[in-house]
Amino acid sequence: MREAPLPPGTRGAEADATLAKARHENFPVAPAFLPRAWREGLMAVYGYARLVDDIGDGDLAPGGRDAALLGVDPAAADDRLAVLDAFEADLRRVFGGTDGPPRHPLMLALRPVVRTHALTPEPFLGLIEANRQDQRTARYETYGDLLGYCELSANPVGRLVLQLTGTSTPERIRRSDAVCTALQIAEHLQDVAEDLGRDRIYLPAQDMRRFHVSEADLAAPSAGASVRSLIAFETERARDLLDEGTPLVGSVHGRLRLLLAGFVGGGRAALRAVTAAGFDVLPGPPKPTKSGLLREVAAVLRTAPRKG
Repeated sequence: MREAPLPPGTRGAEADATLAKARHENFPVAPAFLPRAWREGLMAVYGYARLVDDIGDGDLAPGGRDAALLGVDPAAADDRLAVLDAFEADLRRVFGGTDGPPRHPLMLALRPVVRTHALTPEPFLGLIEANRQDQRTARYETYGDLLGYCELSANPVGRLVLQLTGTSTPERIRRSDAVCTALQIAEHLQDVAEDLGRDRIYLPAQDMRRFHVSEADLAAPSAGASVRSLIAFETERARDLLDEGTPLVGSVHGRLRLLLAGFVGGGRAALRAVTAAGFDVLPGPPKPTKSGLLREVAAVLRTAPRKG
């Protein structure tokens, strides 16, 4: 018998606030045209991913309620690694731990999705490890190092989407990884100033030296020519990754094709917004317009090569 999801309004204010952040993503998370089971699954996975990122970024709701729900001692509520450990313990409960049901409402919402779709723990664990890495690593020397981080922080989400929709194959996973890494890099480019405020830089140090960009340059109110050249270079890299991943859209049919086009189009729209800002991302994140997003999605649907 299918376990029913938790309805809105019964999860608690903190959980509902976490899910509401889906409105601010570069791509549609669970659009209304999808089957109900897919929407529920995508929102449950989003809630998990958003919550673990909020723990890693120190962006949990004030008051320590999320940490308390996970069983964290109030004295350790600001210890991100301790909260991530408790979060992983709650994930183990989702997958059948022996010490009772999950404690956090978003984890309770995830449990029926995991059971219905036979999801595996590895992608979820990858997202936790990415946020642990954020506590230890604030700079990346090479582009390859950054790709290794994206393998943990972004690619698991695409793999979960393929698992949820029953469409996972090795080739689709490869294409999905390219799209998800591109989306992560696009977000990093939009958020250079915000990330620096957290003492994190996701621009490879090797590339910064190549373009003669210092950390002080990234702290300026607006970008000089060297920073703009660096951002343009990274933008093109992300665009190439999206091109590599776009055949994923043509490999599926129906509403899933439209959803994946939304992901790719969202990435393209974000990169176009960065370009339209003259690659000056330091005053604040350049955001795509809704009309710009729709145009990019339509373009992806027109040009994605069809297979099968």
